[in-house]
Amino acid sequence: MNFPTLHTIRGQPSWSFRSNRVQANLTQLGGHLGPVTFRVGGKNIAPFSVAPWAGEKLAPDTPDIIRVLRGDFFCAPFGGNATPWRGEQHPVHGEAANGRWHLDAFERTGDRVTLRASLAQKIRRGRVDKFVTLIDGHSAVYQRHVISGASGPMNLGHHAMLKFPEAPGSGVISTSAFVRAQVFPGAFENPEQFGYQSLKPAATFRSLSRVPLLNGGTTDLSRYPARQGFEDLVMLTANPKLPFAWTAVTFPKERYVWFALRDPRQLRHTILWISNGGRHYAPWSSRHTAVMGLEDVMAYFHYGLAESAKPNPLNRKGIPTSVALHPKRPTAISYIMGLAAIPAGFDRVAEIKAAKNGVDLISVRGHRVHGAIDLSWLK
Repeated sequence: MNFPTLHTIRGQPSWSFRSNRVQANLTQLGGHLGPVTFRVGGKNIAPFSVAPWAGEKLAPDTPDIIRVLRGDFFCAPFGGNATPWRGEQHPVHGEAANGRWHLDAFERTGDRVTLRASLAQKIRRGRVDKFVTLIDGHSAVYQRHVISGASGPMNLGHHAMLKFPEAPGSGVISTSAFVRAQVFPGAFENPEQFGYQSLKPAATFRSLSRVPLLNGGTTDLSRYPARQGFEDLVMLTANPKLPFAWTAVTFPKERYVWFALRDPRQLRHTILWISNGGRHYAPWSSRHTAVMGLEDVMAYFHYGLAESAKPNPLNRKGIPTSVALHPKRPTAISYIMGLAAIPAGFDRVAEIKAAKNGVDLISVRGHRVHGAIDLSWLK
């Protein structure tokens, strides 16, 4: 099979590849997976966000991750990384989300096509191998990232971003059981720098439907878009005893559901980055709207490596916020994202269960849809 050739998509040199259900693109810079188009229910659906400034000429000091920003990307270390850790000063979301990837292999085996790329990390010496697999008959993307040759604590994760229809409440968010949920502890945005947030810093909550607001009262984070003009961030900690953890967004009018599956012992937390025009500074300029990051991570919020590796309020309670890398034992992080068509009346996903040849997604009203998924990918 011939290697994909680089061609420019939404301003970024990218490799394109496909199965009979999915058309995917991977950027050379940053390894961002997007746009991705899924064939579901007789329609082509492209659920991921691409930054509105894609292809524009930006300020020279703009980080590469912001230039590329789209779809889903792997972060190691995850977060802002403003504080150095033992002499390491990483860029925002790490070299994996900013560096230039090399295409190593592209092959088809039976009903599967796999693109393999690699990145040599320089700040903490090591290598990241990226495997992206598509399976005929599956409206899903399978990813695995293998970190080798590095040692020490590392916070990491995926950074998927969905673009919602602009109509208020067009998407309905739900997750598997979580044991803890909290709004970002500090100031997520600063009005003096033309950024605005709506949620109460450090507030804890038990349900996405009742989250404390900065100015009193509560709001419903399970229905989005909402809170126009604000940027917010919360983190949910999954029950580690689950066979797999999941995040789902239902789009009832569009008649599909997006979902992500993971091992909660690898990626313990889900960060919801709620981006609805609250950043007035460039290049955001209030135009990044109706986007939600559904980011499955092992990290302490989005602070970065130092805050995730050193003692913090979560790991002091025995809740991990980083993984331990070993130079002779590679660390593999596996992840699945998929789409499924839904019938009329299917609102919020209440449960995702393993089923024959995939998973069943069950709504609060008892509707059930099947997604063809290879769950063994997570093992």
